[in-house]
Amino acid sequence: MTGALISPWTLAGRLRDGSADVLDLRSGPGGSGRAAFEAGHLPGSRHSDYVEDGWRARIGGAPGMLPPDAHLAALVGRIGLVPNRDIVLVPEGQNASDFAAAARVYWTLKEIGYRPVAMLDGGFPAWVAAGLPLEAGAPLAGRTEGHLSHVEGLRARASDVLAALAAGRTVLVDGRAPSYFTGAQKATEALAGGHIPGALNIDYVIPYDAGTNRLKPLADLQAIFADVPVGAPVISYCNTGHTAALNWFVLSEVLGRPDVRLYDGSMTDWTQDPSRPVAR
Repeated sequence: MTGALISPWTLAGRLRDGSADVLDLRSGPGGSGRAAFEAGHLPGSRHSDYVEDGWRARIGGAPGMLPPDAHLAALVGRIGLVPNRDIVLVPEGQNASDFAAAARVYWTLKEIGYRPVAMLDGGFPAWVAAGLPLEAGAPLAGRTEGHLSHVEGLRARASDVLAALAAGRTVLVDGRAPSYFTGAQKATEALAGGHIPGALNIDYVIPYDAGTNRLKPLADLQAIFADVPVGAPVISYCNTGHTAALNWFVLSEVLGRPDVRLYDGSMTDWTQDPSRPVAR
Protein backbone atom coordinates (compact mmCIF):
# COMPACT_ATOMS: atom_id res chain seq x y z
CA MET A 1 0.00 0.00 0.00
CA THR A 2 2.78 2.43 0.88
CA GLY A 3 6.46 2.51 1.62
CA ALA A 4 5.67 3.03 5.31
CA LEU A 5 3.97 -0.38 5.51
CA ILE A 6 5.99 -3.42 4.48
CA SER A 7 4.66 -6.88 3.65
CA PRO A 8 6.02 -9.97 5.42
CA TRP A 9 7.60 -11.24 2.17
CA THR A 10 9.33 -7.93 1.43
CA LEU A 11 10.61 -7.78 5.00
CA ALA A 12 11.89 -11.35 4.68
CA GLY A 13 13.99 -10.17 1.74
CA ARG A 14 15.42 -7.30 3.76
CA LEU A 15 16.32 -9.73 6.54
CA ARG A 16 18.10 -11.99 4.09
CA ASP A 17 20.21 -9.17 2.65
CA GLY A 18 20.81 -7.59 6.07
CA SER A 19 19.63 -4.16 4.96
CA ALA A 20 17.42 -3.36 7.96
CA ASP A 21 17.18 -3.87 11.70
CA VAL A 22 13.88 -5.24 13.01
CA LEU A 23 12.40 -4.03 16.29
CA ASP A 24 9.66 -6.22 17.79
CA LEU A 25 7.34 -4.19 20.05
CA ARG A 26 5.27 -6.86 21.74
CA SER A 27 4.49 -5.70 25.26
CA GLY A 28 2.68 -6.90 28.34
CA PRO A 29 2.57 -6.78 32.13
CA GLY A 30 5.23 -8.53 34.14
CA GLY A 31 7.53 -9.04 31.18
CA SER A 32 5.01 -11.09 29.19
CA GLY A 33 5.93 -9.22 26.01
CA ARG A 34 9.56 -10.25 26.43
CA ALA A 35 8.51 -13.83 27.19
CA ALA A 36 6.39 -13.97 24.02
CA PHE A 37 9.33 -12.61 22.03
CA GLU A 38 11.72 -15.22 23.42
CA ALA A 39 9.26 -17.99 22.54
CA GLY A 40 9.33 -16.99 18.88
CA HIS A 41 10.24 -13.96 16.79
CA LEU A 42 11.48 -12.82 13.39
CA PRO A 43 15.08 -13.97 12.88
CA GLY A 44 17.63 -11.45 14.12
CA SER A 45 15.04 -9.20 15.77
CA ARG A 46 15.57 -6.75 18.57
CA HIS A 47 12.90 -6.22 21.21
CA SER A 48 11.49 -3.40 23.29
CA ASP A 49 8.48 -3.29 25.59
CA TYR A 50 6.63 -0.01 24.97
CA VAL A 51 5.53 0.44 28.59
CA GLU A 52 8.31 -1.26 30.54
CA ASP A 53 11.09 0.47 28.57
CA GLY A 54 9.57 3.93 29.01
CA TRP A 55 8.99 5.24 25.51
CA ARG A 56 6.88 7.95 27.19
CA ALA A 57 7.67 9.79 30.41
CA ARG A 58 5.66 11.44 33.15
CA ILE A 59 6.81 15.05 33.40
CA GLY A 60 4.86 17.14 35.85
CA GLY A 61 1.21 16.16 35.56
CA ALA A 62 1.53 14.84 32.00
CA PRO A 63 2.29 11.10 31.64
CA GLY A 64 2.97 10.91 27.89
CA MET A 65 5.86 13.27 27.25
CA LEU A 66 8.93 12.61 25.14
CA PRO A 67 11.46 11.19 27.64
CA PRO A 68 14.67 13.04 28.52
CA ASP A 69 17.59 12.62 26.15
CA ALA A 70 19.64 10.59 28.63
CA HIS A 71 16.88 7.99 28.93
CA LEU A 72 16.34 7.74 25.18
CA ALA A 73 20.06 7.50 24.46
CA ALA A 74 20.44 4.67 26.96
CA LEU A 75 17.33 2.93 25.59
CA VAL A 76 18.28 2.90 21.91
CA GLY A 77 21.85 2.02 22.84
CA ARG A 78 20.73 -0.95 24.90
CA ILE A 79 18.42 -2.13 22.13
CA GLY A 80 21.30 -1.80 19.68
CA LEU A 81 19.84 0.69 17.22
CA VAL A 82 22.08 3.02 15.26
CA PRO A 83 21.09 6.23 13.42
CA ASN A 84 22.37 5.22 9.97
CA ARG A 85 20.51 1.89 9.68
CA ASP A 86 16.96 1.36 8.39
CA ILE A 87 14.58 0.19 11.12
CA VAL A 88 11.40 -1.82 10.55
CA LEU A 89 8.97 -1.98 13.48
CA VAL A 90 6.82 -5.02 14.25
CA PRO A 91 3.56 -4.12 16.05
CA GLU A 92 1.85 -6.69 18.23
CA GLY A 93 -0.95 -6.84 15.64
CA GLN A 94 -3.90 -7.21 18.02
CA ASN A 95 -5.71 -3.86 18.00
CA ALA A 96 -5.54 -0.14 17.18
CA SER A 97 -3.89 0.65 20.51
CA ASP A 98 -0.82 -1.51 19.91
CA PHE A 99 -0.54 -0.07 16.39
CA ALA A 100 -0.60 3.38 18.01
CA ALA A 101 2.16 2.26 20.38
CA ALA A 102 4.28 1.23 17.40
CA ALA A 103 3.50 4.54 15.70
CA ARG A 104 4.59 6.43 18.81
CA VAL A 105 7.92 4.54 18.85
CA TYR A 106 8.29 5.21 15.10
CA TRP A 107 7.70 8.95 15.69
CA THR A 108 10.14 9.01 18.63
CA LEU A 109 12.90 7.34 16.63
CA LYS A 110 12.38 9.74 13.75
CA GLU A 111 12.36 12.73 16.12
CA ILE A 112 15.70 11.76 17.69
CA GLY A 113 17.43 11.26 14.35
CA TYR A 114 17.06 7.53 13.76
CA ARG A 115 15.71 5.96 10.59
CA PRO A 116 12.42 4.10 10.99
CA VAL A 117 11.30 3.30 7.47
CA ALA A 118 8.28 1.03 7.81
CA MET A 119 5.99 -1.01 10.01
CA LEU A 120 5.21 -4.64 9.30
CA ASP A 121 1.72 -4.61 7.78
CA GLY A 122 -0.47 -6.74 10.03
CA GLY A 123 2.18 -6.96 12.74
CA PHE A 124 3.63 -10.16 14.14
CA PRO A 125 0.54 -12.30 13.32
CA ALA A 126 0.93 -11.46 9.61
CA TRP A 127 4.46 -12.90 9.64
CA VAL A 128 3.20 -16.08 11.30
CA ALA A 129 0.26 -16.35 8.89
CA ALA A 130 2.66 -16.07 5.95
CA GLY A 131 4.46 -19.20 7.16
CA LEU A 132 7.79 -17.40 7.42
CA PRO A 133 10.49 -18.68 9.81
CA LEU A 134 10.74 -17.86 13.49
CA GLU A 135 13.55 -18.24 15.95
CA ALA A 136 13.55 -18.43 19.74
CA GLY A 137 15.78 -16.93 22.37
CA ALA A 138 16.86 -13.56 23.71
CA PRO A 139 16.88 -10.50 21.45
CA LEU A 140 19.97 -9.01 19.92
CA ALA A 141 21.25 -6.25 22.16
CA GLY A 142 23.55 -3.28 21.96
CA ARG A 143 26.37 -2.27 24.23
CA THR A 144 26.84 1.43 23.62
CA GLU A 145 25.09 4.69 24.40
CA GLY A 146 22.84 5.94 21.64
CA HIS A 147 23.48 9.20 19.81
CA LEU A 148 20.56 11.61 19.47
CA SER A 149 20.05 14.40 16.95
CA HIS A 150 16.61 15.95 17.29
CA VAL A 151 14.77 16.69 14.04
CA GLU A 152 12.75 19.88 13.87
CA GLY A 153 9.18 19.91 12.65
CA LEU A 154 7.97 16.63 14.16
CA ARG A 155 7.14 17.60 17.75
CA ALA A 156 4.64 20.19 18.92
CA ARG A 157 4.81 21.68 22.41
CA ALA A 158 2.11 23.66 24.20
CA SER A 159 3.76 26.88 23.02
CA ASP A 160 3.50 25.67 19.41
CA VAL A 161 -0.19 24.93 19.85
CA LEU A 162 -0.80 28.40 21.30
CA ALA A 163 1.04 29.95 18.35
CA ALA A 164 -0.99 27.83 15.95
CA LEU A 165 -4.25 28.99 17.53
CA ALA A 166 -3.15 32.60 17.22
CA ALA A 167 -2.13 32.22 13.56
CA GLY A 168 -5.25 30.29 12.60
CA ARG A 169 -3.66 28.25 9.80
CA THR A 170 -2.91 24.95 11.54
CA VAL A 171 -5.44 22.11 11.67
CA LEU A 172 -5.66 20.42 15.06
CA VAL A 173 -6.68 16.76 14.84
CA ASP A 174 -8.03 15.26 18.08
CA GLY A 175 -7.67 11.47 18.01
CA ARG A 176 -9.82 10.66 21.04
CA ALA A 177 -13.25 9.08 21.30
CA PRO A 178 -16.11 11.61 20.95
CA SER A 179 -16.93 11.39 24.67
CA TYR A 180 -13.50 12.81 25.50
CA PHE A 181 -13.68 15.40 22.73
CA THR A 182 -16.98 16.78 24.03
CA GLY A 183 -15.87 16.73 27.66
CA ALA A 184 -18.30 14.06 28.83
CA GLN A 185 -15.21 12.11 29.91
CA LYS A 186 -11.66 13.13 30.67
CA ALA A 187 -8.35 11.45 31.37
CA THR A 188 -7.47 11.17 35.06
CA GLU A 189 -4.44 13.43 34.72
CA ALA A 190 -6.25 16.08 32.66
CA LEU A 191 -7.40 19.01 34.78
CA ALA A 192 -10.33 19.85 32.49
CA GLY A 193 -12.54 17.99 30.03
CA GLY A 194 -13.06 19.07 26.45
CA HIS A 195 -10.81 19.80 23.47
CA ILE A 196 -8.48 22.43 22.09
CA PRO A 197 -10.67 25.05 20.36
CA GLY A 198 -11.21 24.53 16.64
CA ALA A 199 -9.98 20.93 16.59
CA LEU A 200 -11.36 18.23 14.29
CA ASN A 201 -12.34 15.00 16.01
CA ILE A 202 -11.07 11.93 14.12
CA ASP A 203 -11.12 9.00 16.55
CA TYR A 204 -7.92 7.00 16.06
CA VAL A 205 -9.83 3.72 15.77
CA ILE A 206 -11.54 4.86 12.54
CA PRO A 207 -8.48 4.45 10.24
CA TYR A 208 -7.85 0.96 11.66
CA ASP A 209 -9.58 -2.21 10.45
CA ALA A 210 -10.16 -4.33 13.54
CA GLY A 211 -11.12 -7.31 11.37
CA THR A 212 -7.75 -7.52 9.65
CA ASN A 213 -5.64 -5.67 12.25
CA ARG A 214 -4.29 -3.42 9.54
CA LEU A 215 -4.85 0.14 8.50
CA LYS A 216 -7.76 0.54 6.12
CA PRO A 217 -7.10 0.78 2.35
CA LEU A 218 -5.54 3.95 1.03
CA ALA A 219 -8.75 5.30 -0.52
CA ASP A 220 -10.57 4.88 2.79
CA LEU A 221 -7.80 6.70 4.66
CA GLN A 222 -7.95 9.57 2.19
CA ALA A 223 -11.71 9.84 2.76
CA ILE A 224 -11.37 9.67 6.56
CA PHE A 225 -8.92 12.60 6.56
CA ALA A 226 -10.60 14.51 3.72
CA ASP A 227 -11.56 17.37 6.08
CA VAL A 228 -7.88 18.03 6.77
CA PRO A 229 -6.85 20.39 3.93
CA VAL A 230 -3.92 19.17 1.86
CA GLY A 231 -0.90 21.36 2.51
CA ALA A 232 -2.17 22.80 5.78
CA PRO A 233 0.08 22.41 8.85
CA VAL A 234 -1.33 19.75 11.19
CA ILE A 235 -0.92 19.03 14.91
CA SER A 236 -2.17 15.62 16.06
CA TYR A 237 -3.07 15.21 19.74
CA CYS A 238 -5.11 13.04 22.13
CA ASN A 239 -4.85 12.63 25.92
CA THR A 240 -1.23 11.48 26.26
CA GLY A 241 0.29 11.43 22.76
CA HIS A 242 -0.40 7.70 22.35
CA THR A 243 -3.48 7.33 20.17
CA ALA A 244 -2.64 10.57 18.34
CA ALA A 245 0.48 8.81 17.03
CA LEU A 246 -1.70 6.59 14.83
CA ASN A 247 -3.30 9.62 13.17
CA TRP A 248 0.15 11.22 12.86
CA PHE A 249 1.49 8.07 11.16
CA VAL A 250 -1.38 7.93 8.67
CA LEU A 251 -1.22 11.62 7.77
CA SER A 252 2.56 11.93 7.64
CA GLU A 253 3.90 8.54 6.62
CA VAL A 254 1.05 6.97 4.66
CA LEU A 255 -0.72 9.93 3.06
CA GLY A 256 2.52 11.89 2.77
CA ARG A 257 1.16 15.14 4.16
CA PRO A 258 3.88 17.72 4.88
CA ASP A 259 4.26 19.54 8.20
CA VAL A 260 2.44 17.10 10.48
CA ARG A 261 3.48 17.30 14.12
CA LEU A 262 2.60 15.26 17.18
CA TYR A 263 1.79 17.04 20.43
CA ASP A 264 3.22 14.46 22.81
CA GLY A 265 1.87 16.18 25.94
CA SER A 266 -1.64 16.44 24.48
CA MET A 267 -4.62 17.24 26.74
CA THR A 268 -2.98 16.06 29.97
CA ASP A 269 -0.22 18.61 29.39
CA TRP A 270 -2.42 21.30 27.83
CA THR A 271 -4.78 21.47 30.81
CA GLN A 272 -2.02 21.83 33.42
CA ASP A 273 -2.14 25.58 32.74
CA PRO A 274 -5.67 26.93 33.32
CA SER A 275 -4.98 29.93 31.07
CA ARG A 276 -4.91 27.66 27.99
CA PRO A 277 -8.33 27.56 26.33
CA VAL A 278 -10.49 24.42 26.40
CA ALA A 279 -13.74 24.03 24.46
CA ARG A 280 -16.63 21.74 25.31
